[in-house]
Amino acid sequence: MKYYFAPMEGITGYIYRSVHHEFFPGMEKYFTPFLSPGPKKALTDREIRDILPEHNRGMTVVPQILTNRSEDFTRTAHVLKDYGYQEVNLNLGCPSGTVTAKKKGAGFLEYTEELNVFLDGIFQNSCMEISVKTRIGKEDPEEFEQLLKIYNQYPIKELIIHPRVQTDYYRNTPNREVFAEAVENSKNPVCYNGDLFSLSDCRTFAQEFPKVDTCMLGRGLLVNPALVRELQTGEALEKQELRRFHDALCQAYGEVMSGDRNVLFKMKELWFYMGNLFEDNKKQMKKIKKAQRLSDYRDAVDELFAKCEFNAQGSFQ
Repeated sequence: MKYYFAPMEGITGYIYRSVHHEFFPGMEKYFTPFLSPGPKKALTDREIRDILPEHNRGMTVVPQILTNRSEDFTRTAHVLKDYGYQEVNLNLGCPSGTVTAKKKGAGFLEYTEELNVFLDGIFQNSCMEISVKTRIGKEDPEEFEQLLKIYNQYPIKELIIHPRVQTDYYRNTPNREVFAEAVENSKNPVCYNGDLFSLSDCRTFAQEFPKVDTCMLGRGLLVNPALVRELQTGEALEKQELRRFHDALCQAYGEVMSGDRNVLFKMKELWFYMGNLFEDNKKQMKKIKKAQRLSDYRDAVDELFAKCEFNAQGSFQ
């Protein structure tokens, strides 16, 4: 099984990716948080920093593009090709209301005629391989039958399917019946994404879908950054290993960002996930959340590691 690291907006930027790759090599690919090109400028300065080759050494990284304008997609793809990239990913999965209101991400899925014209435009003018990350519809899973007919018209490198509709956001259970139909009927290679949070989740999925050889993991990897290693080798995450990963990540953010506040914002966001690895942690997690200085934050983290029981099989809740 090949494993991809899902793009997580605001979290899995180049600093996180680099430190993760250093400590836990084995990811087949990392996907960047989406790039959102405008009519005048393909990439912002922040987006350029995220995709610079020198910030992504040793990893296979796929930039993800969020747009509903084929000319903007094509222009951005050419810029990325100049940086040395060979694959780009189209975001048709983001369920955020601010995105879908602009007819982007999963909000584009209900406009099937326009989507078809868009896809024709980007594949007619393709300068590299294009994969697609999609949900199965806007409101009804039955929408995916028509969407798959559209996707089957194009040479998509890989169709990454998150089998929820846009209105589900991240609620409800992924619709694996629809995914199973995609496995049988897609003319393009298929990758699964959705609620694979633990070792048992991934193993159960592999048994259920023996024909599928690629999965994309997101929140499960943010909880347990060694999840893929454990799936591949059986080597579980150790408490002190997590501490070293945490410290290296905190230091890396500190070297790039100015002031405690920006570093704390990044680190606190991660504890929403990594906190699931520690039992009876409410007191310590509250201290982490309330910390306003890095020194106070580090004291709270010290206390968490010293006093709370570590559970390497903890999973996203």
